[in-house]
Formats: sequence, C-alpha cells, structure tokens
Amino acid sequence: MLPVIEKLLILQDRDRQLLNAQEELARIGPERDGLQAKFIATNTALDQAKHRAKQIESDRKKLELDVEAKKQLIDKYSVQQFQTKKNEEFKALAHEIEMCKEVISKLDDQQLELMEKLEAEQKVVVQANQAAAEVRKTVEAMTADLNASEANLKKRLAELQSNRSELAEAVEEIARSKYDRLLKNKGRNVLVGIQHGVCGGCHMQLSRSVIVGCQGDQEIVACPNCGRMLYFTPDMDLAVAE
Repeated sequence: MLPVIEKLLILQDRDRQLLNAQEELARIGPERDGLQAKFIATNTALDQAKHRAKQIESDRKKLELDVEAKKQLIDKYSVQQFQTKKNEEFKALAHEIEMCKEVISKLDDQQLELMEKLEAEQKVVVQANQAAAEVRKTVEAMTADLNASEANLKKRLAELQSNRSELAEAVEEIARSKYDRLLKNKGRNVLVGIQHGVCGGCHMQLSRSVIVGCQGDQEIVACPNCGRMLYFTPDMDLAVAE
C-alpha cells in the first residue's frame, strides 16, 4: 500500500471519529429540547385540569350564592305575608315564594351536576399531577445524562481535533487537497476498498485496468464513477466478473 494511502487512511479514521462525535453532539440539543417540551406539555395539562376544577368550583359557589339570595327573598316575602291584610297581596307573595322555591330546586340540581363534574375533574388533577411528577423525574434524569454526554463529547472532540492538523500535514499537499475536497462532497468515505471488483463507495463495477492500477501501488487511483480514492488489502477479493 502506498505510504500516502496509509497516511490518508489514518486521517480518514480521525475524521470519521470527528464526524461521529459531531453528529452525536448535534443530536443532544434537539433531544434535550424534546424532553423539555414533554415536561412543559405535562405541566400545561396539569394547569389546565386545575383551572377547569377551579372554574367548576367557582360556578358552584355562584349557584350557592344564588340559592342564598332566593332564600333571603323567601324570608322577605314571608315577613310581608305576615304583615299584609290584603288577600290579593298575600296570594301574590305566596306565588313569589313558590317561584323562588322552584328556582332553588333547579339551582340545587345544577349544583349537584357541578359537584359530580368537580369530583371527576379532581381525579383528572390527581392523575395529571402524578404524570407531571413522573415526567419531571424522568426528564431531570435524562437531561442530566445528556448534559454529561455533551460534556464528554466536547472533551472528546477537543482531543480529536488537537492533532488532526498534524495528521493532515503528514500527507503531501496535492493528495491532501484532493482528500479535503472529497471529504466535503462525499462525507466520511473518501478512501474506499475494492471488493469483488466493485467500488466500496458508489458500488459500481470497476474495470480491470482500474483494479490492476490500484493493485500496482504506483499512484493514487480514483474510481471513474464517483471520484473516491481506491485502495486494496490482501484480504480483499479483486476478481472482476467476466
């Protein structure tokens, strides 16, 4: 194997490690945001359940006040009945009292309905509170793990980048420039092996002359289809299908 290919393979291995670490690091932010969004969603659901329960209780108390107001009117009309000496006024007040009692009966029914709704909503609040507590615990633990992973990855990246330039400078300039262009355009697979007469990058069949040129170790050979640099090792099958 050409010495320049060996150096490029070392450089490529380093760049692959760098790319892997960068990709892992890039995933941490969105994953952490997703956890935070889940936490916010469960707390929002809890707040909404509490708000509904509070509104139901407020409505029930308003009905309670309305009932009390009607009872006071009944007391007032009863006093007026006792004081009046006119039969018509007595009957009119009796009618008002009956109407108040009918309203009170309807308000009592409404209160019962609201109490049932409140009981159901309070169960929802309990469940939402439990869910929020569980999610909070999970999010805190997973966020702590992500933060630790982020710190380790940043440290790892710094270590990988520390002597990357030295590995690159060990490669002759022409080959290094070509490698850098391919790295930018092709990603982590710049130097690829040959297996069964096929390019390890684009998986296209290679001509015999290309394979022989690669096997000769006289110069860097590129795949005519994708432009990637080719190399071979003794364990690779270079046979080309006839």
